[in-house]
Amino acid sequence: MPQFSYRARNAQGELVEGVLDCADRAIAIHQIEQQRCIPIRIEAVGVRPEHADKKESAATPPAPTQTLKIPHSQLLIFTEQLAHLLQAGMTLDEGLSILEKRLKQPRVQQMTRTLHQALVDGRSFSQALREMPRIFPPLFVNLVAAGEASGALPEILLRLVKHLTQAKDLRDRVQQALIYPAFLAVAGTALITIFITYMVPQLTGFMAQIGGALPLPTRILMQIHHAITTYWWLAILIVIGASVGFRAFVRTEEGRLTWDQFRLSIPAYGRVIRHRYYAQFSRTLGTLIQNGIPLLRSLDLVSEIAGNRYLELKIIEARRAVIDGATLSTALSSQHIFPDLFTDMMAVGEQTGRFGETMQTIADVYERELDRNVAIISQLIPPVIIVVIATVVGLVVYSILSAVFEATHSLQFRPH
Repeated sequence: MPQFSYRARNAQGELVEGVLDCADRAIAIHQIEQQRCIPIRIEAVGVRPEHADKKESAATPPAPTQTLKIPHSQLLIFTEQLAHLLQAGMTLDEGLSILEKRLKQPRVQQMTRTLHQALVDGRSFSQALREMPRIFPPLFVNLVAAGEASGALPEILLRLVKHLTQAKDLRDRVQQALIYPAFLAVAGTALITIFITYMVPQLTGFMAQIGGALPLPTRILMQIHHAITTYWWLAILIVIGASVGFRAFVRTEEGRLTWDQFRLSIPAYGRVIRHRYYAQFSRTLGTLIQNGIPLLRSLDLVSEIAGNRYLELKIIEARRAVIDGATLSTALSSQHIFPDLFTDMMAVGEQTGRFGETMQTIADVYERELDRNVAIISQLIPPVIIVVIATVVGLVVYSILSAVFEATHSLQFRPH
């Protein structure tokens, strides 16, 4: 019977090597997975390993990967294809080798080559991922580590693809809903600027030829034009100074906390941010729990991805309460950052023992609520912008026409 030498990593993360007597390679992989190990390399005895001397024969060391970054879409493709290769019975070593040749994007190839070399050097897959923090977030790394420990890495990778896809879809829906209002705002600002900078000089020249007193609205409009054309550099300096000052303010701990808390209280905008966080928090926490990550470690991870210092500190306080013996629903309820419906549904999940599934249900609820809020806001913003633009343009036109009417009136009564 053929013999296969193998190299795998067990649930404790230790490298395991040995020889199996099996009819074929697929049976060897199945036996290794039954031992809750992740196969890294399997070779028929007597066949020289493909990468045995790869490290020694490398002409140049791999490029640094601490600053390497790839598009989110490429990360999804890499993760999904690696999961399918592992499900097809390939080892990590073989799967990464195939992806290195199949994926043509240079940065993805560099990333895959580095991960492959890390496995050859004896590091675990999760350790290799941790060395690329700009590509693989802590959530990704910890779920992979859980997959390595449980022996279910392909299933974990597919769940990661689903989770990352849902997070991207949520973000894209919010951004796409705000594209049209943003376009209207830019177009309206450009229209008003053209009116003031182009029409007013024409009016000034016309009134200088005719003479006579100008109406108050026209004088105000001309003063605005004078301020824009004369002191534009001062406005730029003020904007730059305000931007630099704001950045310096939010870099401080107190400033970041104050700004993040203020963002949550902005009408309409704050509601969208809160509901987006409710959905993201629920989806991420449910995914972590369903994949075997302990609750306290899961809370660490969801606090890191909050993107809001105020919410992050609240989650940390809730985690301390959980350590002291409180349930998570009670701990979050005392922080007053989640609505009662959220914590009530969470409490039901804790009592029924279906916490992960309940959190996914909560995420569905608040994603639907987020879609509804974004739809309402995106429908309200365009009319508001149009009304504001029409009002400003109307005032500008009124200022111009009032001057023309005043000039016409004075010409009618001027002696010949």
